[in-house]
Amino acid sequence: MQKDHNKLGRNHSIRRTHRSFYNLIDQSYYFPQNNFRVENDQLQFHGIPLMELVEKHGTPLKLTYLPDISAKIHAAQDWFQTAIKEHKYGGNYHYSYCTKSNHFAYVLREAFKNDIHLEMSSAFDINLAYKLWDEGLIDKKTYILCNGFKTEAYLDGILRLHQDGFENVIPILDNTNELDDYEAMDFPYFKIGIRVATEEQPGFDLYTSRFGIRHSQVMKFYQDRIHDNPKIALKMLHFFVYTGIK
Repeated sequence: MQKDHNKLGRNHSIRRTHRSFYNLIDQSYYFPQNNFRVENDQLQFHGIPLMELVEKHGTPLKLTYLPDISAKIHAAQDWFQTAIKEHKYGGNYHYSYCTKSNHFAYVLREAFKNDIHLEMSSAFDINLAYKLWDEGLIDKKTYILCNGFKTEAYLDGILRLHQDGFENVIPILDNTNELDDYEAMDFPYFKIGIRVATEEQPGFDLYTSRFGIRHSQVMKFYQDRIHDNPKIALKMLHFFVYTGIK
C-alpha cells in the first residue's frame, strides 16, 4: 500500500512539473513558432518528424536547420534597410556574425554565403578568421571586430591580421588602459572602437570592464587620448546594454 501511495505521489509530482513547464513556455513564447507544427500529436520542424530524430539519437538533442541561418540574416538586413529608408539615415548597415554564438564549420559556411562581416571575442578566433579567408568566405576588406578581453595572444593575433593586410580590423576597447597596447605596437595606424556602458550605475558592485567604459568618461577619454593621436582613429562605438533590449 505504501508503494502504491509513493507511486501516486511521484506521478502527481511529474504532472505538476509538466504543467509548470508548459505554463512557463506558454507565457514566454508563441508556440508553435514558424515552421513548427503538430501532426497526429507529433512535433514536426520544416516537415521533419522530431520524434524520429530523438529515437535515433537520444536526448538532449540540438538541431541546426541551416537554411534558417541565411533567412534570419536576410530578415535583419531587410529590417534595417526599411528603417534606413524611412528615417533617411545617412549610414549603412553591416551584419557581423559573432563567432562565439557557434564555431561549427557548417554554420559558418552557411552564414558567410551572405556577404557579411566578422565579430570575434578571443585569441582562438584569429585562426578562424584566417581559415575563412583561406576558403574565400571573407576578404581583406571585411570588417573584423575584435571584442572581448585582450590577452597577450589575442593582441598578437590582432597585430598579425594588421600586418597581413586586413584593412578593417577594429579592436573594441573594453577599458581605457587597453589603448596603451595599440599605441605600443609596431604599426603606424590603428582603427579602434569603444565599448560604452549604457547603463552606468556608480557603486554598482558587479561593474566590470566587460560592460565597457563608463559613459561619463567617454568624451574626456576621446579628447585626451584619441582626438589628436595620429596613430589611432575612432571608427566605432559599441553600446553595451547590460539589461538587454526589451
